[in-house]
Amino acid sequence: MLIDSHAHLDSPRYSDDRDAMLARAAEAGVGAVLSIGIGEGPAEMHQAFELCRTYNAQRAAGAKLPQLYASAGVYPHNTHEIDDQVLAKLDALLAEPEVIACGEIGLDYYHEGTPRDVQRTGLIRQLEVAARRKRPILIHCRGTHESTDAWQDLFAVLDEHWRPTGLGGIMHCFGAGWEEARRSLEMGFLISFAGNLTYPKAQPLRDVAARLPLEGVLVETDAPFLAPNSYRGKRNEPAYVAQTAQTLAGLLGREVAEVAEATTRNFLRLFQLPPLA
Repeated sequence: MLIDSHAHLDSPRYSDDRDAMLARAAEAGVGAVLSIGIGEGPAEMHQAFELCRTYNAQRAAGAKLPQLYASAGVYPHNTHEIDDQVLAKLDALLAEPEVIACGEIGLDYYHEGTPRDVQRTGLIRQLEVAARRKRPILIHCRGTHESTDAWQDLFAVLDEHWRPTGLGGIMHCFGAGWEEARRSLEMGFLISFAGNLTYPKAQPLRDVAARLPLEGVLVETDAPFLAPNSYRGKRNEPAYVAQTAQTLAGLLGREVAEVAEATTRNFLRLFQLPPLA
């Protein structure tokens, strides 16, 4: 059984076949999916939670679907929209038992958009809400080409505003180097790999993954984005997380079943969740 630790299930790209897509995930051995609640901005932050409620009710009624969990947060390039009302909405969502994480939040210096100082302020304000609600965080961090500027700023923020909470989180769709991975683990984060781990030009990332302890890793799709190499250019979906798990298993010298069991255990431990039924 696998857990897809990061998928944008509320994407309009699933509007025509969301039910079938989730059924395919269950058929592929995906036992749970963390549905990411950022939408296209704070006005849609609640959509992941609503999907979670809808499909978990169907699952309880006997439908063969993965267990869904949800997150809520404001993406770095939407942080200019943060105000007291947005933070109140975030707080209310994080109070819901199905909303187990705050995210994806962080810093993105790769794309032009919201100024860096606004991103950092928005990140800090969300960390404060997550800390009060005792929810781990899902970090998006992407720097400029050949630069660790975003990671340096991220660790500075986390050292001051997050490390003392001891809540940890997930470095989502990890794409940095060994030093960033080491510091993340040391701060209590899990390192999550998406379909880009399978890309031919991703050997530096595979080199990092091969050095990680099994108890420190997760797998994800980031669906509908970043489909594994055999589906590259197509819409991604949670069923495809198995391919990333297979690549990770090869890098770690483990059986796929062992990686599936470990990543599921890591996810449940981080969020203090019971075993999947």
